[in-house]
Amino acid sequence: MSDKQLSRVKPKPKKKKNRLRTWGIVLLVLVILGSGAYVYRKPLAIMAFDLFLSDHVEQKLQKSYAPLQGEKPKPVVYQTKPFTALLLGVDQRDNEPARSDTMIYAVIRPKDSKVLLISIPRDTYTEIVGKHKKDKINHAYAFGGEKMSKDTVEAFLGHKVEYYAAINFKGLRDVVDALGGVELPITKDIVNKAKEHEKFTIKANQPIYNGKDALNFVRYREDSDFNRTKRHQVFLNAMVSRVLKLDQVGKIPELMDIAGANFKTDIMPNNIIDLAKQLLTGENPPQIYSFTIMGKGVRMNNIFYDLADKKDVAYAEQLIESWSDPNTAASQLMIPEKQAVE
Repeated sequence: MSDKQLSRVKPKPKKKKNRLRTWGIVLLVLVILGSGAYVYRKPLAIMAFDLFLSDHVEQKLQKSYAPLQGEKPKPVVYQTKPFTALLLGVDQRDNEPARSDTMIYAVIRPKDSKVLLISIPRDTYTEIVGKHKKDKINHAYAFGGEKMSKDTVEAFLGHKVEYYAAINFKGLRDVVDALGGVELPITKDIVNKAKEHEKFTIKANQPIYNGKDALNFVRYREDSDFNRTKRHQVFLNAMVSRVLKLDQVGKIPELMDIAGANFKTDIMPNNIIDLAKQLLTGENPPQIYSFTIMGKGVRMNNIFYDLADKKDVAYAEQLIESWSDPNTAASQLMIPEKQAVE
């Protein structure tokens, strides 16, 4: 933003208008991160965009803008072609290095209002680019942050990643508490009790779950990696639903402060605004499709790894190829096969 723009003095906006603007920013972030499908009311979207398209919004989003070292800013050609992004949910426990607990390769087709999400289980055994060894794919983040994660996922799937977006799970916990909790479909008590894991219990059938329970819900690791990935999707959908409730608008300024400290991306702020406007105010609501790469759990040197199914990896590559090609018509896109929860 130019010095001239920053120096302009504007009338102090009304409090209600500020709330709507900041609410809109949170929605933008959630949509770009592929948080899940939901019913969005078009008239409300148009009104919100009319209110928050301003320098104020760009300044807010600038806090989360973090280009990768050695890479130049890349404008999103949102009107003419699909683009890809690596979505990272980062988990860091006390006295431990941060690891990417969620890794999703996304293909966004704004013109068609469609998003493809390819989930890669955190324990997937693969070559870590830059370390010259094989390890769990989520360790790439601990070794080299977003850059090494991006390079490793590119090598694993054989397709380029144009952008990244990362959210800190502890930040999400704080967001849940600021929202007054979220609704989660937990019908049976969830107990993390293995001796090598953090101990916790999440009671079933609660009308609302606080940030601690929600974070434990996505962290729970005593079943399959596939189910764990599905829980991440359930949690994000629940959070979006909570944010969309009109009685939460007054809490949005607090949410924006939390997001600013716990969200990073190399998508430029003005591009986020343009993309979200195109996705949310188009003729059709955004449609989100997902596929999770399955695998077989094995122990090597007493460490658990997930050996990715080669057929699943090949199928994921075909999906990406179909969705990334701007010449593929929306009606001809490969639609991911349905996968049952284990």
